Amino acid sequence: VDALRDQTRDKCRALVNALKGIMNASDREGKEVMDRLTFALSMENGFFWDDAYASDALDDLARSDIFKSVLTKLQGLVACHPDEVEPKSKEARRRLTFFVNSLFMDMPNAPSIHDMFSWNVLTPYYKETVTLNKGELESRSDALGVSTMLYLQTLFKPDWANFLERMGLQDEEKVWSKNVAAETRQWASIRAQTLNRTVSGMMYFEKALRLLANLERLDDDTTNDLMGEKFGYIVSCQVYGQMKKDQDPKADDIDDLMHRYPHLRIAYIDSARVNRSGEMGFYSCLVKSDGNGGIQEIYRVRLPGNPILGEGKPENQNHAMIFSRGEFVQTIDMNQEGYFEEALKMRNALQEFAKRDGPMPTTILGLREHIFTGSVSSLANYMALQETSFVTLGQRVLTKPLCIRLHYGHPDVFDKLFFITRGGISKSSKGINLSEDIFAGYNNAIRGGQVAFKEYLQVGKGRDVGMSQIYQFEAKLSQGAGEQSLSRDVYRLCQRLDFSRLLSYYFGGIGHYFSNVLTVITIYIVVYLMAILALYDLEKIGDRLITPMGTIQMLLGGLGLLHTIPLFSTLGVERGWWASLQELIQVFATGGPLHFMFHIQTKANYMTQTILVGGAKYRPTGRGFVTQHTPMDELYRFFASSHLYLGVEMGAGLVIMGVYSEAKQYFGRTWSLWLASLSFIASPFWFNPLTFDWNMVTSDYLKWLSWMRGKAGGASRSWSMWWSEETSFYSKMPLTSKGWFIIKAILYLTVAEGIARSDLARADTTLNKPVVGVTFVVGSIVILFVLWYLLSMVEHLMPYPVRRTIGILIGIGLMVSVSTVFIEDSNFIRYGLAAYYGIGAMCQVGLLFGSKLVKNFYFIHDLVCGHIIFIPLFVLAILQIPHHIQTWLLYHNALSSDVVVSNILRYARKSQESGGTTAPNEDLVEQISELRKLVQKQEQMIEKLGTGNVSATSGMMKQNPSTDAIASLIKAPSRDEMNIETQPGAYNVMGGKMGGKTMSASNLDVWGEMALGDSAVPQGGYQSTQTYQTTTVPRTSDFEFSSPSAMPPR
Repeated sequence: VDALRDQTRDKCRALVNALKGIMNASDREGKEVMDRLTFALSMENGFFWDDAYASDALDDLARSDIFKSVLTKLQGLVACHPDEVEPKSKEARRRLTFFVNSLFMDMPNAPSIHDMFSWNVLTPYYKETVTLNKGELESRSDALGVSTMLYLQTLFKPDWANFLERMGLQDEEKVWSKNVAAETRQWASIRAQTLNRTVSGMMYFEKALRLLANLERLDDDTTNDLMGEKFGYIVSCQVYGQMKKDQDPKADDIDDLMHRYPHLRIAYIDSARVNRSGEMGFYSCLVKSDGNGGIQEIYRVRLPGNPILGEGKPENQNHAMIFSRGEFVQTIDMNQEGYFEEALKMRNALQEFAKRDGPMPTTILGLREHIFTGSVSSLANYMALQETSFVTLGQRVLTKPLCIRLHYGHPDVFDKLFFITRGGISKSSKGINLSEDIFAGYNNAIRGGQVAFKEYLQVGKGRDVGMSQIYQFEAKLSQGAGEQSLSRDVYRLCQRLDFSRLLSYYFGGIGHYFSNVLTVITIYIVVYLMAILALYDLEKIGDRLITPMGTIQMLLGGLGLLHTIPLFSTLGVERGWWASLQELIQVFATGGPLHFMFHIQTKANYMTQTILVGGAKYRPTGRGFVTQHTPMDELYRFFASSHLYLGVEMGAGLVIMGVYSEAKQYFGRTWSLWLASLSFIASPFWFNPLTFDWNMVTSDYLKWLSWMRGKAGGASRSWSMWWSEETSFYSKMPLTSKGWFIIKAILYLTVAEGIARSDLARADTTLNKPVVGVTFVVGSIVILFVLWYLLSMVEHLMPYPVRRTIGILIGIGLMVSVSTVFIEDSNFIRYGLAAYYGIGAMCQVGLLFGSKLVKNFYFIHDLVCGHIIFIPLFVLAILQIPHHIQTWLLYHNALSSDVVVSNILRYARKSQESGGTTAPNEDLVEQISELRKLVQKQEQMIEKLGTGNVSATSGMMKQNPSTDAIASLIKAPSRDEMNIETQPGAYNVMGGKMGGKTMSASNLDVWGEMALGDSAVPQGGYQSTQTYQTTTVPRTSDFEFSSPSAMPPR
């Protein structure tokens, strides 16, 4: 025993001497620590020299459970192999890396908790998901049969194993038992874009402040008083009162959040009848948990009327401002989250308001955002990179040196007193204030405020992950920019800015959208200008043909790659140069340029439409997980007016130019225009999983034909109703706006005249007399069209077989008649093309003035456009090779985790349903074996096509949580392969009780019992919460610390 005691003292003495060796004696605090260490080493009656005292102290420590827990943590952190201590989670490594790097940034010194600024966090909420319930997690809404729960278990497989270990579950079937169901819902919800995730992240601010107060040795009563004084969190749930009346389960979930976080406050707008005449009174209400499982109303403030004037979000924020008590307000969206380690730096960040870098006070503090949805799909990764370019690079430059950064959305921190006396943090007029956040920036700039932007503190943010979601998001921003350009705020701001800041504002704000409009207009004009020059034989100067510089144009186009240098540099600094290069290669290989070119037209279309027509509106985008296959009819409704028509029109113009042009270097002159046309047409289908699968193509074609023939059921079931809704704004436009479309009609007439005059397919009918008279055939076509029109008028009176038969006969007659005309007289090919453009010009004018006769011609045009898209899809589906290539690329880049592995995930679901942990039946084993062979065959086929070694290529690709998690489902067969196993919970270092839970250190459990004071909570990940079963959850001592009674002697 004495030998063990002496050995322990020798090691402790060596540790203390080592600590003294790394201290800086010139620093005052370092010298103080060194003096205390020297005092501890030299005390005669202390641990190092008094044998009896040392023995008693070691005996006491051996009997202390707290000491054993601390020593276990310390053992796991410093005495294990580096591979054991290294965080297993990529997200944990990213967060730790950023946190450590941020400590070396220029950050103000933190004041004491007593002296720090106070602030409130404000989150607007409407009806989004609060906490995922069992039905939402287990339902399978898609044809692939993959539930949200199964998707999350596969995507976050290590986290799921840790969760099962933390709950002490050996069987996954028990996760929905009464005692664990609430924790299961919590586990899933904090991995989705839910209000639960946002609230859980923001309440880390309170935990961080309690930890800092404990380090300052404040007692519990003082700490509790300071929490209410220095921090508050208000979620403005606009319709919470109505939810309670309707007994909406979301209201119960909100109540659960209030019970779990006693300092959380819920603000909402309530209405009640105030007299017998039915007059309604509106109130701003604030409620909280009463600590005994009930909800207590704190304030009820009478409003002068209904506060909802516009879209709802700005009013939702402004009415809750009166309930904030802090000096500053931080606005957080519902799709954001917070991190504990970042919350530790918040009091440093608030000190930025005490600094004055210029003549004006700092009134808005911008913070960096991290997009946590970047790993869900390739599209989500593009959005994450786009946000990195704007929220990091763009806002950094807009702040310094341009001095024109405004407020672009949350998580900015506002000087509350400054803003509540100057119109609030957002404006709520309907339409004009569609992008409500930016107007706080306009107010701030006009009224003498200054904006700072700091990157040492970050907040997580979720973004859209699907093609349609991103499209609606870009459309909302573009329409918001169009409305801004018409607002008084922009006019007043531009009247007061100096020339340099005016240019900076233009190119950093609405000028970006105007540039997109000008880019698309330029492309459009160039296509038609080149086509008209070729049609009218004007590609020469005098008698000398022009010499196009196609090669130089290609070289200049290649210089566009230089725009990726800032992003490459940023990613290189943050992730490493090799990882940055891999990221850019991956973006180009998966079609990233097509995506970004596609959305140039999205922005241009909606910016132009808003300025010419108006009609800006809020577009909810949704919070999806998986990008699933979207039917063709839905894609056509989404993108026809904005992209597909323009892409087909540009392609037709380039073909005409190629047919008539006599100048050389056609590809060099038109490659960029063809790329733009291809991006407008092909992007929706390339980024749609299973687009080139034969079964999907045939199914989509039948659905599209059914939609084209539909007469009722709304725009989603009828082309006729969709077209009426899509073109309703043309006749309402002012005459000045119609002028632009009349110019477009003149272009069509010019092309039609040029084609009619040309020698394309010209034939001399005087020498070759047609077998069938052309006049007779043309007359037949006219008669058939008349019959078609009459059939559409009386078809509702006819039986289905008769209607169907007559329609087929008329269709066959039209096809035969048109083919006969082109065969008998090839001049009609030229006349037909000219007539198509001529009719297009007349239809454009007729559409502007409300003519209903043009609808049938547009129907034919949509049939032509649809078949221009479908014919290549059928050809590529027959070849099958494009399907394999797309599948392979999407698999390696996580475009959708249910593309290649959809059948394997279906197998996993069947395996779960057939018994959970039991062995799968032989049919399923054989099925999964065939699927593995199919995947291997696809990889071998791509390798033969010259794409290189698949394994090497996959190694070069950036690894992704989606693909990493799902790749384990395609390994060698085993009985329990498809079941997500729990991992051994403890790494037993010393063979006894001391080794438990060291693996949890890789999941940041170092902030568990020691730092957060969650003594009643089982050890686990940093997101663990207390188990609760019903809405009546008692208030617990979740945040408690103990302090030593006296300071150690000096």
